[in-house]
Amino acid sequence: MNIAWIGTGIMGAPMARRLLAAGHRVVVFSRSIEKARALAADGATVAASAAAAVADADAVFIMVPDTPDVEAVSAQIMPALRRGCVVVDMSTISPMAERSIATQMAMAGVDYLDAPVSGGDTGAREGTLAIMVGGEVQAFERVRPLLEHLGKRVTLMGPAGSGQMTKLANQIAVALTLEAAAEAICFARAGGLDPARMIDAIGAGAAASWQLSNLGPKIIARDFRPGFFIKLIRKDLRIVAEAARAGGIALPGLALMTSMFNTASALGHDHDGTQAVAGALDRIADVQ
Repeated sequence: MNIAWIGTGIMGAPMARRLLAAGHRVVVFSRSIEKARALAADGATVAASAAAAVADADAVFIMVPDTPDVEAVSAQIMPALRRGCVVVDMSTISPMAERSIATQMAMAGVDYLDAPVSGGDTGAREGTLAIMVGGEVQAFERVRPLLEHLGKRVTLMGPAGSGQMTKLANQIAVALTLEAAAEAICFARAGGLDPARMIDAIGAGAAASWQLSNLGPKIIARDFRPGFFIKLIRKDLRIVAEAARAGGIALPGLALMTSMFNTASALGHDHDGTQAVAGALDRIADVQ
């Protein structure tokens, strides 16, 4: 297929590489031209603009940071899209915005899916992401083979916006589970335990989680290199809070984690991985 890929950051670049490796023709565009050019060595064509990238595309993928970014990209590419193509937004943004964009795309004869992902940069490189999709069944089936190059679990959740709602539920669970892992490590260290042995001991039981097994060792090593940025989880939780307010839902755990990640940001961790929330916890708990 002729594929356009817009957004070649920490997640977008390895995902585009997987489609190139599968033999598809991929044209890439990024606001950071150097990031886009890095994919040329893998066989990608680098476009001068988002509109130029999509001109001959059968499928268009978007992977950018926030709601205004997706709205801007959609406005830029809509006049250049071919009728009958499928646009797949894999960013994490507002469900309401996705519904609005899907309506606009439909009026232009273009199918639109919201398909945010979970699994971090490791999942992006290895093709093991969880992909949550909102949109029409026929559009989903057309791009399912492409999505299966990117993820090990691809699930159609319902109409437009449903993928984003699922991702927001995912982020609530991720944030609170990460806090649990960080607090368990903090508690173990303060109590004189070897925190790595603690993870090994409890990770085989009911406390097991992806956050504990994958980010726990990084917390212990104070390895805060990003798989997913603090600044992006803060953005995601902001969107969750907006959706919760619109639905009249009280989420006390969300309020706690918003505060924790904001503290991590204030301590200079915005461009570190989400596991850097442990640095904020240690400051609060006064654990050296």
